[in-house]
Amino acid sequence: MVARLVIAAPSSGAGKTTVATGLMAAFAGRGLAVSPHKVGPDYIDPGYHALATGRPGRNLDAFMCGTGLVAPLFAHGARSCDLAVVEGVMGLYDGAADQGELASTAQVAKLLKAPVVLVVDASSQSRSVAALVHGFASWDPEVRIGGVILNKVATDRHEHLLREALGESGVPVLGVLRRAPAVATPSRHLGLVPVAERQAAAVEAVAAQAEQVRAGCDLDALLALARSAPPLPDAPWEPALEPVAGRPVVAVAGGAAFTFSYAEHAELLRAAGAEVVTFDPLRDEELPEGTAGLVIGGGFPEVYGAELSANARLRKAVAELAASGAPVAAECAGLLYLARSLDGRPMCGVLDAEARMSQRLTLGYRDAVAVGDSPLAAAGTRMRGHEFHRTVIEPGAGPAPAWGLRQPERRVEGFVRGGVHASYVHTHWAGVPETARRFVEHCAR
Repeated sequence: MVARLVIAAPSSGAGKTTVATGLMAAFAGRGLAVSPHKVGPDYIDPGYHALATGRPGRNLDAFMCGTGLVAPLFAHGARSCDLAVVEGVMGLYDGAADQGELASTAQVAKLLKAPVVLVVDASSQSRSVAALVHGFASWDPEVRIGGVILNKVATDRHEHLLREALGESGVPVLGVLRRAPAVATPSRHLGLVPVAERQAAAVEAVAAQAEQVRAGCDLDALLALARSAPPLPDAPWEPALEPVAGRPVVAVAGGAAFTFSYAEHAELLRAAGAEVVTFDPLRDEELPEGTAGLVIGGGFPEVYGAELSANARLRKAVAELAASGAPVAAECAGLLYLARSLDGRPMCGVLDAEARMSQRLTLGYRDAVAVGDSPLAAAGTRMRGHEFHRTVIEPGAGPAPAWGLRQPERRVEGFVRGGVHASYVHTHWAGVPETARRFVEHCAR
């Protein structure tokens, strides 16, 4: 049984990431093996979690993977660990739009039978904090709020007022954190700046978060709360696929421009028989030797447009691989990289489309069905995914689109051309593991 805590908040911006990452690092500093997890589709927070724990940050997404996989995926990631810390998403009870509790932190906490620690931004309240905590603790009797961490507390007097108000709530105060600019992580148009773009500064920020948590939180009480979680009956998820013969090389884009990937994708590709080799489109001028297929996930090519464009040798190699009919799976940033241009700078030219930055944020879960056959999915395959970008690509779909989407409005999206499947929609292959084997099969041909 793995001891576990879910770190939640009444709303976004309360300090969940700071507290969760600080707790992970503080417990790891005590010599515990800590398993880091994040509710929802977010790619960036898990990078900070990995820095804090030395283990891959893993996502728990009940929409994309299904509720039945949440506990098995958790058990897979937490294997051989002493403690798991799960950072929530948005407010505790916020989930997929118009779908009740689906994909909310509360739902994941219930599926994991895990106690919740509520992080409250106390900067503009005193006695009202008790009403807030009472409301969250009583809203759903199946959600067990085991304690509160008060964040952004101004003074000793402020702390006294807060503790006094919460004294009769029945929910213990497990930590009080003062305002601390040193622990802040810079943000931009899609949230926090990824670890890969600020490695040295990120190490310092995580160390500062750990020190703040050590100084302000009762780690022994938090660990005792985590250990009060009952056993989970679910067996760990396994990337169990029949391997394809030949060990084809699948090149996976990485580096600072392509930081968005789920750890399970590489595990599934390996289980399907592939040799997975990571390369950096900002630095490497050639694809890995023997590349038979290419996976280009999400990230921030718009930030590195000049550098990606300047690497003409690699752009040519990618275009030649795609022209050969080799399988290429591209999501979001990968879609932009395969376009003719991004903000006027030449890209790989695989797709007859132009990409540019936009002021409009496109965000939300998607129900998708494959419109036609591709190396990633057979026609009619249903998958769930997520869009999150401030770019547009014109046209938004090719003559053979990748997906038909059912929400929030019906439309087609993306491109299928030869062996290329390119789309804005991020998917989690653990929900449909045949995706990985189908892709590797096409690579082996």
